[in-house]
Amino acid sequence: MEAEQHELYEYARDRIKQKKGLFYHFIVLCLGSLFLIIANKWLGLYSDKTWWTWAVTVWIFLFILHVIRVFVVSNFMNKHWEREQIDKLMLRQANKIEKLKNDLENSKPAAE
Repeated sequence: MEAEQHELYEYARDRIKQKKGLFYHFIVLCLGSLFLIIANKWLGLYSDKTWWTWAVTVWIFLFILHVIRVFVVSNFMNKHWEREQIDKLMLRQANKIEKLKNDLENSKPAAE
């Protein structure tokens, strides 16, 4: 039971780390977007163009990809999924080895 509790703890710790990173990304996105708007509008950095909208749009797109990674991909392809895939591959390999052994035994000529 101790190993199972440790595994649950590690999974929870990893999920919290992912969500914490997403929260930091959101804060940096908000502050960075504000800085870009201020740099364009008030500081006059290329004030004839609204370049900040493209920068913020790309950043929001990257943030959405981060959200998808944390809440969709990580839930789907977690440690449990990895373990199931490893078990399937190990079973498939064991079946192939057993089949090869049976084929080898059946192909041996009978020693008389």
